[in-house]
Amino acid sequence: MEFKYPVARRDESKVDDYHGTKIPDPYAWLEDPNSEETKAFVEEQNKLSMPFLEKCAVKQRFQERLTELFDYPKYSCPYKRGNRFFYYHNKGLQNQDVLYVQDSLDGEPRVLFDPNKLSEDGTVALKMARLSEECEYFAYGLSSSGSDWVTVKFMTVTDQKELPDVLERVKFSCLAWTHDGKGVFYNCYPKQEGKADGTETTCNLNQKLYYHVIGTSQSKDILVAEFPDHPKWHSGVTVSDDGKYAVLSITEGCEPVNQLWYCDLQKLPNGITGILPWVKLVENFEAQYSYVTNENTVFTFRTNLKAPRYKLININLEQPEPSKWSTLIPEHEKDVLGFVACVNFSFLLVNYVHDVKDVLHLYELKSGCFLKNLPLDVGTVVGLSCKKKHTDFFYKFTSFTSPGIIYHCDLKSEAQEPTVFRQVEVKGIQPSDYQTVQVFYPSKDGTKIPMFLVHAKGIKRDGSHPVFLYGYGGFDNSIQPHYNVAYLLFVRHLGGILAVANIRGGGEYGQTWHKAGCLGNKQNCFDDFQSAVEYLIKEGYTTASKLAINGASNGGLLVAACVNQRPDLFGCAVAEVGVMDMLKFHKFTIGHAWTTDYGCSDKEEEFQWLIKYSPLHNLPSAPAQHLKYPAMLLLTADHDDRVVPLHSLKYIATLQHGVGASPQQRQPLLIRIDTKSGHGAGKPTAKAILEDTHIFSFIAETLKLNWID
Repeated sequence: MEFKYPVARRDESKVDDYHGTKIPDPYAWLEDPNSEETKAFVEEQNKLSMPFLEKCAVKQRFQERLTELFDYPKYSCPYKRGNRFFYYHNKGLQNQDVLYVQDSLDGEPRVLFDPNKLSEDGTVALKMARLSEECEYFAYGLSSSGSDWVTVKFMTVTDQKELPDVLERVKFSCLAWTHDGKGVFYNCYPKQEGKADGTETTCNLNQKLYYHVIGTSQSKDILVAEFPDHPKWHSGVTVSDDGKYAVLSITEGCEPVNQLWYCDLQKLPNGITGILPWVKLVENFEAQYSYVTNENTVFTFRTNLKAPRYKLININLEQPEPSKWSTLIPEHEKDVLGFVACVNFSFLLVNYVHDVKDVLHLYELKSGCFLKNLPLDVGTVVGLSCKKKHTDFFYKFTSFTSPGIIYHCDLKSEAQEPTVFRQVEVKGIQPSDYQTVQVFYPSKDGTKIPMFLVHAKGIKRDGSHPVFLYGYGGFDNSIQPHYNVAYLLFVRHLGGILAVANIRGGGEYGQTWHKAGCLGNKQNCFDDFQSAVEYLIKEGYTTASKLAINGASNGGLLVAACVNQRPDLFGCAVAEVGVMDMLKFHKFTIGHAWTTDYGCSDKEEEFQWLIKYSPLHNLPSAPAQHLKYPAMLLLTADHDDRVVPLHSLKYIATLQHGVGASPQQRQPLLIRIDTKSGHGAGKPTAKAILEDTHIFSFIAETLKLNWID
């Protein structure tokens, strides 16, 4: 199939000098999202990609079936505030989840807040929500068109009355009520020139921490912490379980390390009136400390201090010297200590990740002694709600084939055993038809990498199956089993196998695993992912021409880098909102925070790492005669202010100019640029369904897959 790609202007005079190395940047003009030339480029690209995606053979069937199967009720864990219970619920195809309240667990639910009423197309999303301790007030943050910018508003809970208070310029913020219900801690950025709606690329610097008193205007908010000497610092407050302390965590990038400060709120005779008298407990960025609970001055933290798989420690504020800190639950020899929560005053609910699968234990808070296991199937705990002062808790379990089971456990009952509180069935999908297996395959350097495979029962290994391989590999994120209707449709109606590779760079085995795939070790991520493909071919699951790879954000970088390195290994590649320009990413919005994972081209040694794999800079520049790339689909969105669209725009222009001009290149090289959309969070259901439809229709079309009824 011949594709006539839009011709984009090349500015050959634009050359940057990195430590004496000259690097051309002919499409730098695409970095201006507001220029008419960029808008025309976006329009031309969509004119090419949208008709292609709409005409794919399976598009209609996939969209109908996906809509049908997406239409199942979705629930969050109920959580208790005051004497009431709250939970999120989506009847099936509502664009946004609705918040309900009930007076008892079996009481009649009423709508407390419905974001669907805020916009016709569902592009206004509830980004953050906090009820005050005794449930007088509800604070909620709204985001438009998928941007990270949030506007915080307030209402009373009992009579649902809107309050006039509005907080603007909020981004990457905490939202923490003081227990007296008088106000909230939150973060915001200073005013900047130009737009701040998610379409801008301006660097986000100088975030500050404020306290807002209910019933006052934002201009009267009290500045409680700022860091003028450290413009890249972020902070967030947790108010302790007993309401007596504000615990401040300060981070500089995305690495799991933070400084730890606190303030004793009882020692403020006139309340919060200005910069708080912070006591600096930890003043370096050497480890991460997350507040779990406290008994008076003895605080329990989850930490990776000399413990890459994390442990629990106690710090007594009256004896703050590190030599006096004590270990409550030591690091496990293999498993990673995940979330920890305190319940019923004296118990700790402790999660471990064992070979990428969740396990749940109950421990005693006072002694750190193990008490019992809570039964869990193979999968992931995706929700937990509990409070120290409540005797019961809820948790939600999911897997590749189970959409969600919510368990309820009351520790004052005799059995202390969890019972099923709510279980959701999806009509038309029988979990028993599928098999989930975990394999461990060798990477290039011999490291064993775990990978989940989901497929129909009893498949033959004759190389005939199409495979959808997903990966991420960065920022300490673990990719655990999760439910995705589109994935199951690929398995059920396109005869495919879902493969999820838990490559290095993630947090699946703690900090050691993360560090093995970042900075100067980033190539390990790409080797791990390519080795997954080689394993799938060698073991007879598939062939290169039947294999599609996918990833988003850091995973979009993964996909593009792997295609550059081994274009022969894949039949199709879908890169969503990817980081493609590794030399300039730190200059836009929040990109500077990612240098902890990637490094930064301003430093010569780190420039040498980045230039070796940067997707944009490893594409063939001149029209390549004999080069053949797999089918490629890039996805980005106009309000993505996390990974700004310029990454994907510059990449597609370069790809079409070089590879697209090769007479050997028969497969399409396309980009889909969504509008009123962002990096992914808060995306309305209708947009999510269409996006998945386009992705899987493109894969089916380019891998020549037929629909199976």
